[in-house]
Amino acid sequence: MSKLVIVESVSKAKVIKGFLGKGYEVTASVGHVRDLPASKLSVDVHNDFAPKYEIVKGKEKLVADLKSMVKKSSGVLLATDPDREGEAISWHLATLLDLDLNQKNRVTFNEITRKGIETGMANPRTVDLDMVNAQQARRILDRLVGYKLSPFVSQKIRRGLSAGRVQSVAVRLIVDKEDEINRFVPEEYWSLDAKLVNSARRTLTAAFVGDESGKVKLKTKEQTDSYIARLEGAEYTVGSVKKGTRKKSPAPPFTTSTMQQEASRRLNFQSSRTMKIAQELYEGVNVQGHGSMGLITYMRTDSLRISDQAREQGSNYIRAAYGDKFLPDKPRYFKQRANAQDGHEAVRPTNPELTPAMVKGSLNAEQYKLYNLIWLRFMASLMADCIQNTVKAEIKAQKPGDEGYCLFSASGYEVKFEGYTALYEESSDAEDEKDAKLPELKSEEKLKFKELIPAQHFTQAPPRYTEASLIKALEENGVGRPSTYATIITTIIKREYVKRAAKQLVPTELGIATTRLLNERFPKIVNVKFTASMENSLDEVEHGREDYVQVLRDFYGDFEKTLDKAKADMQGVKIELEEDKTDIPCEKCGAMMVVKIGRYGKFLACPNYPACKNTKPLVQETGALCPKCGGKVVEKRSRKGHTFYGCENWPKCDFVTWDKPTGDVCPQCGKALFKQRGGMIACLNEGCGYTAKASKKKGKTDE
Repeated sequence: MSKLVIVESVSKAKVIKGFLGKGYEVTASVGHVRDLPASKLSVDVHNDFAPKYEIVKGKEKLVADLKSMVKKSSGVLLATDPDREGEAISWHLATLLDLDLNQKNRVTFNEITRKGIETGMANPRTVDLDMVNAQQARRILDRLVGYKLSPFVSQKIRRGLSAGRVQSVAVRLIVDKEDEINRFVPEEYWSLDAKLVNSARRTLTAAFVGDESGKVKLKTKEQTDSYIARLEGAEYTVGSVKKGTRKKSPAPPFTTSTMQQEASRRLNFQSSRTMKIAQELYEGVNVQGHGSMGLITYMRTDSLRISDQAREQGSNYIRAAYGDKFLPDKPRYFKQRANAQDGHEAVRPTNPELTPAMVKGSLNAEQYKLYNLIWLRFMASLMADCIQNTVKAEIKAQKPGDEGYCLFSASGYEVKFEGYTALYEESSDAEDEKDAKLPELKSEEKLKFKELIPAQHFTQAPPRYTEASLIKALEENGVGRPSTYATIITTIIKREYVKRAAKQLVPTELGIATTRLLNERFPKIVNVKFTASMENSLDEVEHGREDYVQVLRDFYGDFEKTLDKAKADMQGVKIELEEDKTDIPCEKCGAMMVVKIGRYGKFLACPNYPACKNTKPLVQETGALCPKCGGKVVEKRSRKGHTFYGCENWPKCDFVTWDKPTGDVCPQCGKALFKQRGGMIACLNEGCGYTAKASKKKGKTDE
């Protein structure tokens, strides 16, 4: 009889089976097998918040098959992901399969490699019930807030709204940022640069910093013009020249948060996309010449720790490729954040000697891009500092015979030793202002004046959040955990509280109204510090220092009272949104129709209900014309919420497709073109048959 190993995903099961070989059967639970059913609250608030779990709908046969496999096996090992969620799945499996929770039947793999599998299998343990309780507490908290608060918000603002415990805080951060931008009053300021030439006929630019009285801020054109007049005929002489060196140290290897931020900035990946690709790299791919293996360590982590073996492998590669001087004198260790859980290593390549070039042929384009980024970041973190020679010169501008003078400053640097920058430099949301390389300057050297360049500026409002900067803000404020950032962003956009504008996250009117309501009536729910303290409480539960039932009691008692008061105070109150209004008149009474949400999505309704009960579909035009009858192609929704496209003249015209209109027309027949899966553009006009590969600009995959 074989031992049965249960993991979460089918792809990971295949890779692990290849390492374990005979004597083991490896199968997948395909995620959660048991959960709180969505049809009801499923939490007994009067009985210590006892959850009422059920087998996930559609997985009854899978559970039956697992039970059958358990009976035929010589033992069972639960090998779900090494985090709270994975621990909870193992516990649910153990409960459903009647496994002994006192037995050491739980194994974890930080990396899906032969060594990682062997290490995990050699160190079985019992299911960690403290981790399970931390996951249960989070699940129950979110269910209580979602199922108790959502009906209230829906009643007061718009039907079908959902309020999430952590998501609401993320929306508040975005709304607060928008308020800050709206309150911002730009202030004028000026710069004044002098273009000069040294004795070696090299040009340099120096910035005005002040006069004999000290530093001066130029605030107006008049003030700037007065200094320009004062500088007419002035001689420019180099004063002090300060030379030095500065060190730039590499960024640490990736955590979940920093990986998502950097992938957003460099690769334009959304956080959910980054996590999907990282999961694939972790679970394993077939690498030519190496077989199936995981290419990166577990990707849900807030740790900066790396193993001694990985450090040694990486250092050996750097030594061979660049030489000893590209390694620091002593190994570099990075300081953890105060509230880091440190459950796993940082995100790194499982085998640093497998360069991106070596695996490129075995990966798809997105997998390669992310693996390359992870590999570069890890390698750079092991390398020596970048050394720069710096120079700063003070330049005095003075008219002959005048006691007064103006001061200018010029600074620059040149790279003395590349260090880690030979391989990788961390990107930033802000544009870096880099000093130019300065020509050689000597104290008391006379400089030739060329011109003065005044420029008007205005202070800029703080930028809106991008995915990268929002993830950074969530992490810094202790809101959510590494495994939740992608879900938070996906959820608030899907629920239309936030929309994307290029790379920026902008609150909708719905998001602003909901945040205002929650902030007024449920200040704790959208309070950043309170939410962070709840995360700390969940951490304490995981470490066995707090009882999860007591955490739930402490939260729910106050929450229930606040909810009851809000319902009483706002009885009969309805918040109207401008974005729900349209300029489409009702055919029956003439009133301008409003957008409503029903079981199958948005529709138009008369605002004079119940006096007028007129409704009609909300048509989203695509700009394309039907290839069959020439009518407008409109966006539609299936009963399951999936988007498809059809002719406005349905049912007279039966044209329908899942392919999205591109906005272009066929060069052969002039009919609308549609984008198909696989990156192809096609004409759907019968008898035409035109197809073409999507260009990078117009055929870009929808995110």
